[in-house]
Amino acid sequence: MSWSSEQYLKFEDERTRPARDLLNAVPAADVRLAADLGCGPGNSTALIAARYPDAAIAGIDNSAAMIAAARTRLPKVRFELIGIEDWPEPGPWDLLFTNAALQWVPNHEHLLPRLAGRLALGGSLAIQMPDNLDEPSQTAMQQAAQKVRFAEKLCGAGQARVTLLDSRGYYALLKPFCRRVDVWKTTYYHPLAGGVAAIVDWFKGTGLIPFLKPLLPDEQAIYLQTYREELDRHYKPLTDGTVILPFPRLFIVATR
Repeated sequence: MSWSSEQYLKFEDERTRPARDLLNAVPAADVRLAADLGCGPGNSTALIAARYPDAAIAGIDNSAAMIAAARTRLPKVRFELIGIEDWPEPGPWDLLFTNAALQWVPNHEHLLPRLAGRLALGGSLAIQMPDNLDEPSQTAMQQAAQKVRFAEKLCGAGQARVTLLDSRGYYALLKPFCRRVDVWKTTYYHPLAGGVAAIVDWFKGTGLIPFLKPLLPDEQAIYLQTYREELDRHYKPLTDGTVILPFPRLFIVATR
């Protein structure tokens, strides 16, 4: 299993809301040059284009499937298949926007100052990252990986996500390059119809990918069933079958 725009967009409204909240916190009223780093299928890029209709916008992602979906959605935007850590364009950029992507990219201590250095005066680096590694939805992935008979195939899957710095760490990292650094955390409580199965479906588009990719189809089915059994211990559906998924996210807007 690899990145799938169709799977990701099953929960488009829920996934786009943090991007909208992040963009609303960007102070610039006028943006001429913007980039969406880790643009996915273009849902966050569409928000940038709507707010800044006169801006030249670039989108990058390391998934060919995501780039193809983004190009179909926004044919007038320039999209490129490349990883954030390898992206060379110097700018200066009025907006560097990255929504739910940097949790997959290591070495924030080097990457974020490098990105901040590409900002124009008054430009912003806007970042949103899931901060949910301690949530049962995530810890259950590791617990399930340890219980299946092919556990050796999954020994490195839990290291695919980056362990985030705390708010103090990100502030200290970016303040030498930016006159203002805002850091905050928001927990979204997503009501998902379909009970625990909906949580499985949600993470099949993101966090479960490193666990499913090394497995054969029959092993994937076994692993997902084990994961669901772990989730059953933590998430109890309401009387209508809805399950509430708490989802903490870390936000940063650093303005030069």
